[in-house]
Amino acid sequence: QVHLVESGGGWVQPGGSLKLSCLASEGTFSNYVMAWFRQSPGKEREFVATISSTGSSRWYSDSVKGRFTISRDNAKNTAYLQMKSLKPEDTAVYFCAAGFQFIAARETEYDYWGQGTQVSVSV
Repeated sequence: QVHLVESGGGWVQPGGSLKLSCLASEGTFSNYVMAWFRQSPGKEREFVATISSTGSSRWYSDSVKGRFTISRDNAKNTAYLQMKSLKPEDTAVYFCAAGFQFIAARETEYDYWGQGTQVSVSV
């Protein structure tokens, strides 16, 4: 079992950048595929990006491709989501998740979730 805690959310103007972190405790972090999802008010949670357990492979949703970068540091038990060129439609609560299947874009394919961190993009 792994416990996940996100941080790094906040408010930013359109075009700005933020970097989210997801710290894992308990369990063996390097065994897990990691992913980021997001949920806006009134909408279902949607897939953002995923990274393989070694960090050698990544996959992104079309809505963030070219603007967001997922990465991980297994020595620090941490996954990251670097977000650039942020848009108002990126406003959401961002969740990190851990699982065992790569490539997986459905919530049900992940076993562990963090509590989320709010990202707000507005003028």
